[in-house]
Amino acid sequence: MKFIVKILAVAFLLSSPVAQAGELEVEYYPVREDMQLPFSEAVRVGHMLYLSGQLGYDAKTSKLVEGGIAGETRKTLENIKATLEKHGSSMAEVVKCTVFLADINEWAAMNEVYVTYFPTNPPARSALGSSGLALGARTEIECIATVK
Repeated sequence: MKFIVKILAVAFLLSSPVAQAGELEVEYYPVREDMQLPFSEAVRVGHMLYLSGQLGYDAKTSKLVEGGIAGETRKTLENIKATLEKHGSSMAEVVKCTVFLADINEWAAMNEVYVTYFPTNPPARSALGSSGLALGARTEIECIATVK
């Protein structure tokens, strides 16, 4: 069965206008012009937008927001929303998120906030605990979205 699915997937890709047209255009969006970071804020490939992981970081204060996992999750998702909109997408276009937690025991508290940002058609999601996140964050979330 898996073999048949793979053959059908390859046949679909080969018949796709994008595949026949050649390579997809890739656009790299830097974090900020004045910051020398070794990653892009987002990368667009065709009609897909891949966001780097976001933290509950407030650029105005140059610190993580207060409020523990709930406050950080809210700010993280607001940062994601702003990044998506900046590059022509929206929260409604998110198809996949990966949630990293400094403490997997905070999953329920993170989820209480997370679900409010995806009231209908929630994206596919993975969540995992880690031994530490950048800047001592409680959560980091990365997303993939469609873009027109």
